[in-house]
Amino acid sequence: MPLIQINMLEGRTPEQKKALLSAVTDAVETSIGVSRSSIRVWVTEFSGEDYMAEGIWHPEKASPPS
Repeated sequence: MPLIQINMLEGRTPEQKKALLSAVTDAVETSIGVSRSSIRVWVTEFSGEDYMAEGIWHPEKASPPS
């Protein structure tokens, strides 16, 4: 039984998360040939205050230009 956990910053819509979970389920089914009924995928979200990338704390990261 494949168990897939996705960790990501909060802020996506329910529709975006559903699309991601569906795409990952499809990819696992296709790539390793397991039954959909055995695949488990979930999202764990976290705040930007709990995240740093490239030594930059997420809340201090400059917003990309529009």
